[in-house]
Amino acid sequence: MKNIYKLLVAGAILLSASMSYAQDESNRWSIAVGINAIDLYPVGEKDAGLGDYFDEFFNVDHYNIMTVPSRFEVGYYVGDGIVATGAFSVNSIDTVGDTKVDDLSYYSLGGGLRYNLAELWSGGEVFNPYLGAGGSYQWLDDEGFGTFNGTFGFDVKLMDNVYANIQTSYKHAFEDNLPKHWQHTAGLKFTWGAVDTDGDGIVDSKDACPTVAGLEKFMGCPDSDNDGIEDSKDGCPNDFGPAETNGCPDRDGDKVLDKDDKCPDTPGVVALMGCPDADGDGVADADDKCPNEAGPVARQGCPVKDRDNDGVEDAMDKCPDVKGIAELQGCPRPVMPTKEVQAQLNEYAKTILFDTAKASIKAQSAATLADITAILKKYPEAKFTIEGHTDSRGSAKYNERLSDDRALSVKEYLVKNGIDEFRLSSKGYGEANPVTSNSTKAGRAQNRRVEINLVK
Repeated sequence: MKNIYKLLVAGAILLSASMSYAQDESNRWSIAVGINAIDLYPVGEKDAGLGDYFDEFFNVDHYNIMTVPSRFEVGYYVGDGIVATGAFSVNSIDTVGDTKVDDLSYYSLGGGLRYNLAELWSGGEVFNPYLGAGGSYQWLDDEGFGTFNGTFGFDVKLMDNVYANIQTSYKHAFEDNLPKHWQHTAGLKFTWGAVDTDGDGIVDSKDACPTVAGLEKFMGCPDSDNDGIEDSKDGCPNDFGPAETNGCPDRDGDKVLDKDDKCPDTPGVVALMGCPDADGDGVADADDKCPNEAGPVARQGCPVKDRDNDGVEDAMDKCPDVKGIAELQGCPRPVMPTKEVQAQLNEYAKTILFDTAKASIKAQSAATLADITAILKKYPEAKFTIEGHTDSRGSAKYNERLSDDRALSVKEYLVKNGIDEFRLSSKGYGEANPVTSNSTKAGRAQNRRVEINLVK
């Protein structure tokens, strides 16, 4: 009979299944009742005639089994997968490995912490393995000693709040002359103590909204407007609406939801946030001074007179009979110089001559400046910048000042000869922008120049 019990214990230790939580926020308290087996052999003491760690670990002939309920454990779920435990067990020792000894009474009282491994993968419905650590005090006949304990076990769900419990613990004595040993246990565990903070009948560990009463079909989350869409997914959690519009109503059926509809009881257009526009001019009827006659927004929906159809009403159009652009008050954009004209300007500009190391223009440049003036007068709307450049001789500061003065001299000359000064600006860049190398006389001559460029 004893060997049958030993085989049952060994078979239970080898049992494996899927995943679950035997004890968590749903069941904070537990009590386990079962049998236990003490094995003093595979404890790493070969010199003492015992085996290495785990040697013949499943040899049930080495087990001292107390077949009646002989181990009792109370557990409390602390949180984050951790359970605090306290346990008491009793046994009778008559076997040490293959050696028979006189019967020795065995009592153990201890406690510790264990961690539900299923916490790592969010658990399941059948099986919960755990690891634990703690300590206990044993009495072997009249001798008492303490041990540090490491535990592995698992719970297998049989029914709600009832689990089969299998566990093995290695108990390491604090002193070398005291017996190290394994304690294997098998039994039943009963759990209770579910927490339901919001009182909706769904325990907190299974309640997605544990502090707000809700419905079972939404894992404890509420549906305030009873439209079949839980509040967290409902665009209008307090207004009944269909799933097609994410729980939001549209009373006037104009495809603009009431929460966005400025005219929720009158069908309107999406572009005007649900308000009507009888004449289709893009101005809501409530804001349209001519609701039955199309007109632009700028005139509050009333039509305008625009002879040249350029979008600028005649009253504001400085060129009412010539199609133009709004930014020029209805007049056409002025003609600007082409790239070829721009190139010609700079061909002229680079031939402007100055007195050596001065900003004064030489008299022989008068003809060139006359040609430049003529071109600028052809484009009265165009604006230009006059840019001065030097070669690299002299200091950078001096060259910048000289180029700035020369550019200004050209500007002043052109203004005196009829060019509006507001069309012209000038700036000197000194030696910063050479067009060729300054290492030769010819190169330096090319770098000493004036450019006249269109302001775009």
